[in-house]
Amino acid sequence: MRSTNHSQHNFSASKIHEGSALMRQNRSLLLGAGAVLAAMAVYVQYKSRKAERDNPPAGKFIDVDGVRLHYLERGQGQPVVILHGNGSMATEIDISGVLDLASDQYRVIVFDRPGYGYSERPRSSSWDPVAQARLFDRALQRMHIEKPIVVGHSWGALVAVALGLERPQDVHSLVLLSGYYYPMPRLDVPLSSVAAIPVLGDLMRYTVSPLLGRMMWPLMLRKMFYPAETSARFKQDYPVWMGLRPGQLRAASTEAAMMIPAAYRLSKRYHELRMPVVLLAGAGDIHALPRLHSKRLHQELPNSELILVPDAGHMVTHTSPQSIVAAIDKAAAQDVTGVSYPYEARHSQPVTGVQTMH
Repeated sequence: MRSTNHSQHNFSASKIHEGSALMRQNRSLLLGAGAVLAAMAVYVQYKSRKAERDNPPAGKFIDVDGVRLHYLERGQGQPVVILHGNGSMATEIDISGVLDLASDQYRVIVFDRPGYGYSERPRSSSWDPVAQARLFDRALQRMHIEKPIVVGHSWGALVAVALGLERPQDVHSLVLLSGYYYPMPRLDVPLSSVAAIPVLGDLMRYTVSPLLGRMMWPLMLRKMFYPAETSARFKQDYPVWMGLRPGQLRAASTEAAMMIPAAYRLSKRYHELRMPVVLLAGAGDIHALPRLHSKRLHQELPNSELILVPDAGHMVTHTSPQSIVAAIDKAAAQDVTGVSYPYEARHSQPVTGVQTMH
């Protein structure tokens, strides 16, 4: 009996010892993981602050409904408002050359959309395309900008469409570039949306997500520019870490998550668009397939024109900025009833091989 009790005592002691060792091991792993995350957070904070020091605001600010918006403005004449895509900022439009080319004839305003560049994105709103459109409409009223041509690239095209739907009397025409207009499933959406998850997303945006984003950056660029090569100016001048700051990642991941439902809601109203619309896309775009989006929207809008740029992908703004300005010229040549009057495209030579559909 004594021997049995002794064996049971040894067995219990052994289990306690093993449990204590396992707890110490787990504690060490947790401490190690915490140290790694802390190191990542410090590095991300350093790179974010350095990016802002190296790329201070280059434009102006306007406060609208408690939201501070940053924008670039150049040129004089017919106002043109340009809205960039998801994960981007006004600087990207500047780097593309579109801003300089268009400002030769137009008054061009390029906004940092909420959460991007130096514009704020309060958590008090979901900032879907309609909410952003209403914010920009109030900003334009404050700036005394009347009847602008509204240009939207990629996700920004949804905001441009929403502005045309919400305030048709205030919009001269729309130029929609490489847009995602219909609720088609995309494999990249779930992955891009992870950083929008509460708590977990906050942790990731300040630690792992920026580093993973920087590692995946070359692959993402190849996809966005394909079948064209990434432009040399984009490689050299685009401030990558400005786009990897935690706040901007939050905006990008949130918009990725809302893209499909936003397109679903807006697509039910496309038939309401009455102003002239010029649709332009890279014929080889694999990010927002033209046959599923731009061509389909063109078929739905009788007052639209479709331009497909050969050998260009999603970033047609960079590979063929002249074609963008030519599309703006076409939109400017329409009166508010959609009737054309003569115009001269002063900025650009015809783009060889461009396919135009009326």
